[in-house]
Amino acid sequence: MSRIPRDRTNPAGKRPGKIRRAGKDAPAVEPLNIVHGALPSREVILRFIADHPQKASKRELAKAFGLKGDNRVELKHMLQELEQEGMLQKNRKSLIRPGALPPVTVLDITTRDKDGDLIGRPAEWPEDQGVAPAVSIRQQSPAGRQGKGKAPVAGLGDRILAKIFPAVDRGGPAYTARIIKVIDRRRGASMGVFRTAPGGGGRLLPIERRGEEMVIDPDFTGGATDGDLVEVEIARLGRFGLPRAKVLSVVGSVGSEKAISMIAIHAHGIPHVFPPAVIAEADAAKPASMSHREDWRDVPLITIDPADAKDHDDAVYAELDPSPDNPGGVIVTVAIADVSWYVRPNSPLDREALKRGNSVYFPDRVVPMLPERISNDLCSLKQGVDRPALAVRMSFSGEGRKIGHTFHRIMMKSAAKLSYQQAQAAIDGKPDDQTGPMLEPILKPLWHAYEVMKRGRDRRQPLELDMPERKILLKPDGTVDRVVVPPRLDAHKLIEEMMIQANVCAAETLEKKRQPLIYRIHDGPTLAKQEILREFLATLGISLAKGGNMRANNFNGILAKADGTPHQTMVNEMVLRSQSQAIYGPENIGHFGLNLMKYAHFTSPIRRYADLIVHRALVGSLGFGEGGITPDEEAALDDIAAEISTFERRAMAAERETVDRLIAHHLSGRVGEEFAGRVSGVTKSGLFVALPDYGADGFVPISTLGTDYFIYDEAHQALSGERTGLGYRLGDSVTVKLAEAIPLAGALRFEMISEGREMPAAVRSFHKAGRRDRGQVRKKPGTRPPRGRH
Repeated sequence: MSRIPRDRTNPAGKRPGKIRRAGKDAPAVEPLNIVHGALPSREVILRFIADHPQKASKRELAKAFGLKGDNRVELKHMLQELEQEGMLQKNRKSLIRPGALPPVTVLDITTRDKDGDLIGRPAEWPEDQGVAPAVSIRQQSPAGRQGKGKAPVAGLGDRILAKIFPAVDRGGPAYTARIIKVIDRRRGASMGVFRTAPGGGGRLLPIERRGEEMVIDPDFTGGATDGDLVEVEIARLGRFGLPRAKVLSVVGSVGSEKAISMIAIHAHGIPHVFPPAVIAEADAAKPASMSHREDWRDVPLITIDPADAKDHDDAVYAELDPSPDNPGGVIVTVAIADVSWYVRPNSPLDREALKRGNSVYFPDRVVPMLPERISNDLCSLKQGVDRPALAVRMSFSGEGRKIGHTFHRIMMKSAAKLSYQQAQAAIDGKPDDQTGPMLEPILKPLWHAYEVMKRGRDRRQPLELDMPERKILLKPDGTVDRVVVPPRLDAHKLIEEMMIQANVCAAETLEKKRQPLIYRIHDGPTLAKQEILREFLATLGISLAKGGNMRANNFNGILAKADGTPHQTMVNEMVLRSQSQAIYGPENIGHFGLNLMKYAHFTSPIRRYADLIVHRALVGSLGFGEGGITPDEEAALDDIAAEISTFERRAMAAERETVDRLIAHHLSGRVGEEFAGRVSGVTKSGLFVALPDYGADGFVPISTLGTDYFIYDEAHQALSGERTGLGYRLGDSVTVKLAEAIPLAGALRFEMISEGREMPAAVRSFHKAGRRDRGQVRKKPGTRPPRGRH
């Protein structure tokens, strides 16, 4: 990435001198010609953002350049244009250059430079942005900044939360960082596949591309057999030859789900073993008292969850509103496990929960945020057992408008534990012995309340993408049995809508109390992504209006036009790609996808740290007794939001990679077979093809497509031959042959069997216009196809 020269001028228009940067004075350089109060040029804006990422919000920019009135409006328009052109992109509340690091980032310390300084890289980095940038980490003096407090000290293998600054020295990494806190100190263990060697002992084959092969002496095999996935520690480093290692634990056969999930856990540094102090605190926890609680044990709240759920953190109940002022209205009660009673700020349980950020779900394994004593016992809303909870009672009009709500700290006793399928079957006329007596007094009022709430949802029009979720079913030995698409039931939608409304109530109440909190925020699509989507839709004859004030219902109109057409799946995928990623933040920008102005996660404190923070904020601001938020937590909300947003992406990546590895292992014995697939991605290098029956995708290198000259057309999401006019577009149904499966990498490589189809006239005209500067690739005879994921 080319770097923009930095503006060293004091933006307030004062006499230029030295600029203090992360505790050190950077030498002054020739300043830009800035007139305080005058609108700066586009170049100056970009240079200022590159040099001052911590001041890259619209408000800070206006303040830095002294802009008021019409100039502030012009600045807003200029920033929108720069976003549309791809020169800037939004990151939470700031603007950054594409490919740049945000001002606060989670880093993994991976190595040292020639001078011995620590070097880190972002813990999570998008694959499509190439290699993650290196960051030089500046250790502070033991006394901390300005001699106050104790500065955090980190070492190799640690994961840290850091403040990011552009580097002054152009000869090294592009960034420097100051440590805010050490998130995790990782032991020096490695993971790999054990291979026996003649005469005893063996070798460790690394699971990571940058890993190093190691020798394992006969006395240090730990009982590992050939093909086992093992954790090792380095026993000795010599000046010559491979390092020698000692097996610490045998995870199991590399083909089992347990082993494959452990690869992802290790690769992403996910804490999966609770420290003794955390287990001790959980084991010592006592049932909650009735202090500051209302007794709701007679309210027939019920839990509705997946059939295999082990923890139950939400319960629901609904009834008609008896108030004559609300004819046709309903009252919906949502009760959520009171985790804040047991997990107090800065306790061992709390520190470990923040380090994890959320529970991580694999096909047959869960890495929980909290120990089982808390998550599956004391905080699980078990049937017929007294449990503490925070509850919200919500009143809705007959038209589905929420007209009021109240929060309560309660003691409840769940009347029943139902699965989604069980509850749905009862409503559909097939009740069992448990649901039969509950049908009239509990289940039918719940479904009636959902019908009322659905009127409000339909009027709100959240984004309605049709992207079916696949679930892997495993055999007893942990290998893949089959992949299914579970039906989407009204029972799922009922619980989802009630949880969404409870989350809205939490945000509204805390805002009204002027209580700092962590919001769940989702920004609208950037103008650059809108333009890409607009060009693509134009090739299908679907228009997308220009402008920066897009709403979710604009995209719903597009999805409705594609419904039932051959392009339905393709349009859904492209709309999904155009969306920003939802994150956590202490400043509210609303939730674009749900079309809500105020939204905060409240309903899953057992598995999400963000919800625990919201619970503490409610307890503190509403005077509900012990376990409220502390001033230290309020001051750290920005950092906490950055951490848990990163940990959420970490969990998603680990879950996705585990599924990829499982499917690759499942198909590794079927190399040479043909499969029905669909083009799920088009790049300059080739095609990604998804196998709908398996929930996985693989790559078709462009070097295997044929001898034609293939041109990549981003607007039409197509690769097409210049000579024949035949090619492939996103969403095309194709037949491919499995050429290679690499289970440890989770990679599949295909060869295309289907002939390309004739491209639309718009694509052919793209060729004739000679606009190949947008990307073109020719097959190179004899080129070896690339391996792995691209």
